[in-house]
Amino acid sequence: MIELKRFEVWFITGSQHLYGEETLKRVDEHAGIIADGLDRLPVMPVMIKNKPVLTTPEAIFKLCQKANNAENCIGLIVWMHTFSPAKMWINGLKILHKPLLHLHTQYNRDIPWAEIDMDFMNLNQSAHGGREFGFIGTRLGINRKVVVGFWQDSRIQEKVAVWSRAAAARYDAQNARIARFGDNMRDVAVTEGNKVSAQIRFGYAVDGFGVGELAASVNAVGESDAESLIREYKDTYLITEGVSPEALRYAARIEIGLKAFLEQGDFKAFTTTFEDLHGLQQLPGLAVQRLMHQGYGFGAEGDWKTAALLRAMKVMGAGLPGGTSFMEDYTYHLHPDGHKVLGAHMLEICPSIAADKPRLESHPLSIGGKADPPRLVFDVAAGNAINVSLIDIGSRFRMILNELKVVRADQPLPRLPVARVLWQPQPNLEVAAGAWIFAGGAHHTCFSQAVTNEYLEDFAEMLDIELVVIEQDTDLRRFRQELRWNDSYYKMRQ
Repeated sequence: MIELKRFEVWFITGSQHLYGEETLKRVDEHAGIIADGLDRLPVMPVMIKNKPVLTTPEAIFKLCQKANNAENCIGLIVWMHTFSPAKMWINGLKILHKPLLHLHTQYNRDIPWAEIDMDFMNLNQSAHGGREFGFIGTRLGINRKVVVGFWQDSRIQEKVAVWSRAAAARYDAQNARIARFGDNMRDVAVTEGNKVSAQIRFGYAVDGFGVGELAASVNAVGESDAESLIREYKDTYLITEGVSPEALRYAARIEIGLKAFLEQGDFKAFTTTFEDLHGLQQLPGLAVQRLMHQGYGFGAEGDWKTAALLRAMKVMGAGLPGGTSFMEDYTYHLHPDGHKVLGAHMLEICPSIAADKPRLESHPLSIGGKADPPRLVFDVAAGNAINVSLIDIGSRFRMILNELKVVRADQPLPRLPVARVLWQPQPNLEVAAGAWIFAGGAHHTCFSQAVTNEYLEDFAEMLDIELVVIEQDTDLRRFRQELRWNDSYYKMRQ
């Protein structure tokens, strides 16, 4: 399980000594109230820790040093209660390596029309103090999120919570390990990429293993452990007729052995491939589905980038309604009444997105040349969702996001032996697929009904990677222009 409450976001307030000690006491008091208010919110997934008011360059520099080195600090929320001359912030911000959110708010919601005087004006200067801080952030080229509004407004609080989840995902990627069982499958291009560049940009490392090493871990699983897990399967899923006890027992051994391998190596994500199953009787299916449900990232056919992105989105969505899964655009419904996409994969769709209790079934795989693997079969509830792809285009990483509307299938799918979801890409298939193809998006994606555009926008901003969004008002001509503008921008930066 992914626990976000162990993470801290530091609440930092800027001021200066010009206004006197009494004003600074009020500033400190107000900062504590806002930080505590944010920390107590049910929507806030992390701890918000208030820090002393910063009034000197030295204090700012030391605070940024401590934030960089604090193990559980995942980012800073900075608020200018009064005017804090931005030259004081230069050296501190230059060394800061943690994500930054600029909260442009003020302690009071309303102007006290009858009582307002210069004492009030001197204390409540966020309106121009925040602009001074904004200038230095822009001047230094700092990627950050700016949230504007009253701090007790639920919409503002939700934006802070979203950013904190993205910051947790960024932190989780630092020094993370991804296990790649086997190599890239056949000659597929989009699942490849530069692992060194990925480690520099994202922090995670991809380690390769022969499938025989996983097989050894599976073979070491005891029969009593497998039987215990099978009892859990029976309590959790609807097991259909035709599921061989031997196949189910071996699937349980795969899950136990795979999880033990991942835990021993402290891996947060993994990949498999049906091209290389040396020593395994089945392609891991049920095990992959269940491990995804527990928070592991996964990519099929050696796709380590999707595995890493899925783990990040699992962290962002931890505890939220809805789910997140590995996905693939599999086949189209091109009826004149409305174009749709059927998303699925051979086996590996996470039950966190299941609309109802999954059925545990066993069917031939038809590829891979191994025994019939058990898998969870289910449909996905209608509603809004997103598909996200992470690709390496040589000079940089690009993230492509498409908004979706999940719909019910026109008819039952009684012979389709895999988990599946039907959606209408926004604004429509013609524009969405065209834009996706022009952007170089992969056929593998991360599908989510738990997180939205804003989470991925914040995540991309923190990592300084390109993000392009295909949404309701996307125009294909303008989208292609955006891709060209982005190419020029990143070339100039290099």
